[in-house]
Amino acid sequence: MIYRLLSHVPHILFKPLYDVYEGYLFEKVRKGSIPRHVAIIMDGNRRWAKKLEKPPWYGHLFGSNKLEEIMEWCRELGIRTLTAYAFSTENFKRPPEEVNALMNLFEQKFRELVNDERVHRYGVRVNVIGRKDLLPENVRKAAEEAEKATRKYNNYTLNLALAYGGRSEITDAVREIVQDALEGKVRPDEIDEDLIKHYLYHPDMPDPDIVIRTGGEVRISNFLLYQIAYSELFFVDVYFPEFRKIDFLRIIREYQKRQRRFGR
Repeated sequence: MIYRLLSHVPHILFKPLYDVYEGYLFEKVRKGSIPRHVAIIMDGNRRWAKKLEKPPWYGHLFGSNKLEEIMEWCRELGIRTLTAYAFSTENFKRPPEEVNALMNLFEQKFRELVNDERVHRYGVRVNVIGRKDLLPENVRKAAEEAEKATRKYNNYTLNLALAYGGRSEITDAVREIVQDALEGKVRPDEIDEDLIKHYLYHPDMPDPDIVIRTGGEVRISNFLLYQIAYSELFFVDVYFPEFRKIDFLRIIREYQKRQRRFGR
């Protein structure tokens, strides 16, 4: 509520104080334990656009720009892996014009990633996780080009969950395990957590330390269900395009104060 009220005050009035506080938080966070992997559910793009009396694609465009900012924040802090929930399997049920606009945006952004000098300068590997066969051919090809162009990098990783669902991922993994078992490649007594992870969309991805959801909703929405068993969860009220660096730093700072026991 306070954030909504303050959002109507010209930002320039707060900028000097904001910059000082942001710098203070950044230095505090840098001295603490830095998470290896942050995952984010980018919620609130459409509601932000509606608030501004704009069409949904407007919110998604600004949301994609915000994701680029978050990638920079992660790099500055040394967070090696960022996973973003870009489009779920359920999102195909949205109005066709919105889905088409999103697919065109995905294709555009993948092609930009191939030529983004920051990606190559900092060594960012791009992975797309999800049921890629559900994507239009132009989007799938653009995604594959981005993956191929960055395959040799390992400094940072950007995972984009596209046509993704946590239950779908587990279902697809079980289907492959059963098939391999029928072919004699896997014995029942070999099936454990490590083997199941080997069959997930991106087996080498470390489990997220932090999961952030913007937009005010408090749920996981079928995101990385297998991987987030011991992740620290953070839910923030701001819409994704309004998510600020200061919000991100506060979350990392709070994460550093938590004691992670992993069930022990």
